[in-house]
Parts: sequence; C-alpha cells; structure tokens
Amino acid sequence: MAKVLDPPATTPEETARADLQSLYRKICFSSAEQKVEILRGRVVIREVPTLDHNNVVFRLLLQLMSFVDSKKWVICNDIKIFLGAQLDRYRPDATVVPRSPRMWDPENVYGNQTLLVVEVVSPSSQDDDHVMKPKNCAIAGVPLYLVIDTFQNVARLMAEPSENGYQHQVEVTLGKPLPLPEPWDLTIDTGKLIEA
Repeated sequence: MAKVLDPPATTPEETARADLQSLYRKICFSSAEQKVEILRGRVVIREVPTLDHNNVVFRLLLQLMSFVDSKKWVICNDIKIFLGAQLDRYRPDATVVPRSPRMWDPENVYGNQTLLVVEVVSPSSQDDDHVMKPKNCAIAGVPLYLVIDTFQNVARLMAEPSENGYQHQVEVTLGKPLPLPEPWDLTIDTGKLIEA
C-alpha cells in the first residue's frame, strides 16, 4: 500500500498550514468519538451533542428520509466536507449527498457534491454555524445550507452559493413551514423539530 506524504513546506504560511493539518489529523485519530473541525485556522473539539441536539437532528432526518431514499440519495451524519483550497474542515450534523459523490478522500466529500448541509446550533457553535461555516460552504459550492437554532427559535435556509456567500436566504420561526427549493420537492415542518 502506498503512503501519501505531504509535500515539504516552503514558506512560513505553508509550514503553519502543514503543522495545523498534522495536529488536526492527530486529534481526529485520538478523539474519534468527538466532533473535530478546523475553523478559522484553529482545531476545535466540540462537546458531545446533548440529547436535545440529537433529537432535533433525528426529527429532521425523519422528515427527510423517505424523500431522500426515493431519490436514491444518502444522508450522512458523520462525513467531513472538503472546502477546496480553504484550510477549514467541517463535520456537519447531517449532510445529504448523491449515492456516489465525488470524494476528496474516504472521509471528505467535495462541498459542491452535497445536496444539503445541516447544522444544529450548540451553545459553543453559534457564531461558527451562523457566520463562518455558511461563508466558506458557499465558496465551496454547497447548494443548500440549513441552520437550525433552538436558542434563537429559528431555522435559516441559505441557497444560491457564490464567492460572496449565499445569495438567497429564508428564515422562519420554528413552528413555521420551510420549503426546500429544487431538486427538493419537500417542505420541512419546523414545528416537529422542537416537539416535546
């Protein structure tokens, strides 16, 4: 089996990037049960999601499952998104992809190969989920980015990615319907996401 080595760094920036990637790989290996991401040039280890957080993800998946299956798509709850030349690496709460998406490596799907990326906001991820991740996902061509924020009681769907961010956004109060654009023919009942 061939081993792929990183090319030697030649500038201080490349050295710092290589060091960060090395640290990221070590932490991913040693913290396999936790959500490890690179955000704004820093390695972030997220707390284990709470039961409430997992319930929101589960209730969303219940609404998506039948439609996704009919399209022969796949829902991944633990795949990383490769954002191209950007340094950050994200591991969303849920990602919908075609059955055989183009992968950067076995763990990272290209952003423009996704059909929907979902983040459920945690107390430690509010700014990242609402601001930084959508910005970089848009640049990487992620077509739909959904943020569910039970702290602010909103669901925000971003579409039409560009180099300047998402060109279209719809925000609804949890409890209101949220239609997904083509190729989806589905409306999310956001009230079901927060049922007790």
